Amino acid sequence: MNTVSQASRNPSAATARRTPALDTPHVVAVLPRGEAIRNFIYSGALDEVAAHAKVTVLSVVPDDDFQKLIAGRYQGFHRLTDRPEAWIVGFTREMLDIAHGRALWSMAAQDRWRIRDAEAATGRARLKRGLKKLLCAPFSNQPGLKLLSGWERKASWWFRNSDEFVRLFQSLKPTLVFNGSHVHGRAAVQAVNAAQWLGIPTAAFLFSWDNLTSQGRIVPPYDHYLVWNESIKRDLRNIYPAIQSEQIAVVGTPQFDFHFRAENHWSREEFCQRVGADPGRPFVLYSTGMANHMPGEPGVVEEIAKMLGRMKHYGQPQLLVRVYPKDRTGRFEELKKRRPDILFPDIPWEAAWLTPKVDDIPLLTNMLRHCAAGINIASTVSLELCMFDKPVVNVGYDPPGVDLKADSCARYYEFDHYKPLVSSGAVEVARSAGDMERLLSKALETPDARSCERRRLLETMFGYTLDGRSSGRVASILLQLAGSGM
Repeated sequence: MNTVSQASRNPSAATARRTPALDTPHVVAVLPRGEAIRNFIYSGALDEVAAHAKVTVLSVVPDDDFQKLIAGRYQGFHRLTDRPEAWIVGFTREMLDIAHGRALWSMAAQDRWRIRDAEAATGRARLKRGLKKLLCAPFSNQPGLKLLSGWERKASWWFRNSDEFVRLFQSLKPTLVFNGSHVHGRAAVQAVNAAQWLGIPTAAFLFSWDNLTSQGRIVPPYDHYLVWNESIKRDLRNIYPAIQSEQIAVVGTPQFDFHFRAENHWSREEFCQRVGADPGRPFVLYSTGMANHMPGEPGVVEEIAKMLGRMKHYGQPQLLVRVYPKDRTGRFEELKKRRPDILFPDIPWEAAWLTPKVDDIPLLTNMLRHCAAGINIASTVSLELCMFDKPVVNVGYDPPGVDLKADSCARYYEFDHYKPLVSSGAVEVARSAGDMERLLSKALETPDARSCERRRLLETMFGYTLDGRSSGRVASILLQLAGSGM
């Protein structure tokens, strides 16, 4: 297994591996977003593939450091950029997405539907939205989605703007094209399309646990899918009945592998020195959400800081805030200046393509390792806190003085992917500020109270895949699909 220090900080470690023979399989890895870079390059997954096959990377380039990191590491590298497509292709995909959401009708899909309706604020916008919904209604079922999907595939070919990737793949002759993120990766679509037009097998990694029930249609469809767990595999087959079980591989997710690697573990003293915390006092980790999902969240953070200030009998706990790395609004800046007692460490992400830097990997791991408890709004961080057996309290009430009505964050706890966490008892949801203070006090006083529930949740959700070896399983599956015989 390649560690972060070996594979990410020292690119020469990759070039030291044996060079695959000319007749070995050839994997083209498409990395259309920064987090895919973390999952498959920082983790060492692609380095493991490169030890047995040719690897060419098509990736977005967030900064010069990434160029240096990737230089000479694999058999080939090509910059991936977001290219516009013909309007009819974009319109068809929008229609497919609307029809898919109406057919799916999960709690998250209903929420997205309502938000899109609310965004149509003018008469003209409401008319357009209404016409699109009317047009999509006949396709909001499995036969209709199949028909519309078929048209989208044809439109993508007939109205393509470029044959760049077709020519590239004709030259490279890959035996597999792998998309490291099937959502939020528009830059990858044309590359995957080109592979399919040429009859090259394609595979995709389902990026997150909520993508099937909270995001739109998978476009394009793939020959093979790599997923986190058996539950996602079942959901994938239920939502897309044409996909067969043998097309899906359960591998876990490389983003959690880093937590298992000893070189990412700092002593408490080293960690506290880095973030400006007092190692002799406990700290609570608050992980913020997306600005549009939780307006007024700085008020919640300050309110919790006041609660902790009243809990001196628990060792004067500190509040450490991990601002959501994709939140570029600056909405916490005023609070930072006014409340220096609240710790806001810098989160090392590159703004371009929202890319985690290598330094963020041990930072997050040690935030989780050393905190006394964690607070968030229905975040993946809840799962990570459970991995370290830390109490989890979720914010299920609105910010002070803010009436969010239908946009209340309480709705997130009914979403299909998150509701099992609440039902499991592994996390507790604070439905009011008073509830938060009570649950926070309980978490600090009896941190092991829900340890069994946390362990049971992880066993149920991940089974054997939560072992720090997901990147190795990804590499193994890619090699098998590429025809390596490994």
